[in-house]
Amino acid sequence: MTFSLTQLIESRQADQYSLHTRFISPHMARVQEIIGFDKLYMRGEGAYLWDADGNRYLDLLAGFSVFNLGRGHPVIKKAMQEALMLERPNLVKMDCPLLAGLLAEELVKRMTPGLEAIFFANSGADAVDTALKFARYATKRPRIVFLDHAFHGLTLGTLSINGGEAFKKGFEPLIPGAAMVAMNDLEALERELRKGDVAAFIVEPIQGKGVYIPEENYLPEAQHLCRKYGTLFICDEVQVGLGRAGKFLCCEHWNLEPDMVTIAKSLGGGYVPVSAVIMRREINNKVFGHLKRAQVHSTTFGQNEMGMAAGLATLYVMDEEKIVEHAATVGAKLLAGLAALKDRHEMIADVRGKGLIIGIEFRPPSALGLRAAWTAIEAAEKGLFTQLVVMSLMRDHRLLTQVGGPGVNILKLLPPLIIGDEEVESIVSAFEVVMSETKKIRGRVWATSAELIKQAMSS
Repeated sequence: MTFSLTQLIESRQADQYSLHTRFISPHMARVQEIIGFDKLYMRGEGAYLWDADGNRYLDLLAGFSVFNLGRGHPVIKKAMQEALMLERPNLVKMDCPLLAGLLAEELVKRMTPGLEAIFFANSGADAVDTALKFARYATKRPRIVFLDHAFHGLTLGTLSINGGEAFKKGFEPLIPGAAMVAMNDLEALERELRKGDVAAFIVEPIQGKGVYIPEENYLPEAQHLCRKYGTLFICDEVQVGLGRAGKFLCCEHWNLEPDMVTIAKSLGGGYVPVSAVIMRREINNKVFGHLKRAQVHSTTFGQNEMGMAAGLATLYVMDEEKIVEHAATVGAKLLAGLAALKDRHEMIADVRGKGLIIGIEFRPPSALGLRAAWTAIEAAEKGLFTQLVVMSLMRDHRLLTQVGGPGVNILKLLPPLIIGDEEVESIVSAFEVVMSETKKIRGRVWATSAELIKQAMSS
């Protein structure tokens, strides 16, 4: 009997959610059921997903920015197939793999000045942990400063610099020496840096949770303060890099020159987990120092052939198809179309973003009946109104979206960077319909509010 993945999937597809309930996460499976996301997806291509009934969904999460180039890009798929067929000596370990060197070379070409040494890891959190570790060693300082609302990962190290208390609760004590400051508060940042013991200040140029964008002068001034006090400046580009914000690196919007950059997610082309820390040469030299320290930091699957091949193919596609420029152009159209809805729908408080990372923030309505409904659902759990909108977009328009973070009424859009005018029109049209429905207390949007309140109160 031979192993057939195709036959295994066909015979067990219907067990998808029961398997997760039994062996992985019954709570996550239940959440999908409650909000109407318990689909049996059978295929993904480009910006779309198809379920077992043949329904097509526009994926506006893109695997949290993993699928910047869409699903199943033919160039990257071919590179994966070619890498398998070549049967190259993978993960020899006492080796300096060619593809890792080539990918490092290509990445350095695209970096801001001074970033010329690379460490390859597996995930975004892995890369951020590496950057924090390197910063501590290079500066001989113990502390890290981060921003309120920040999200850099969920490992113990990255959780210690997470600005959302909901993620930290119950996992304390965390790694000591981390201090949180508010975005745009340069005085608070300088108070911490002035103490002289801060190894690094780490920021997402645009925060993924909530899509919070700093004031225009904040990041340049923060970088200046880091230089003044000898603190390394780290830009976490795991979600907002590689074209997501309409620049190859989001920090280019402010002409920043960080000491370290972390990238991940779409670097693997949607096929292989791969991440990288790109840093100044002197940081790399301090960490690895001399021959006896050549392996002082490593990860088993770093520099693997499949990941490196995926990264090289991804960068090639981005250049050939002008993905960064396309994301900036299409993102501006989508942002303008959604922003225009504010004039017609008072519950839209703000529409913000750069490129194709967009946040839509909601506020309470003025009409008494609607305000009472808003108050009731928000009393059960803050952010549930936005969950109603997310559910309506999925149920009635087959758009896959999400609430932008715990306890916020912000809807987040991360569409594949390959979407075009057709998708922009579909998104704006769907939001127009759903926001019009929110004005009807007995309409389709509010219809599931009682069930959501019940589930929130019982959890």
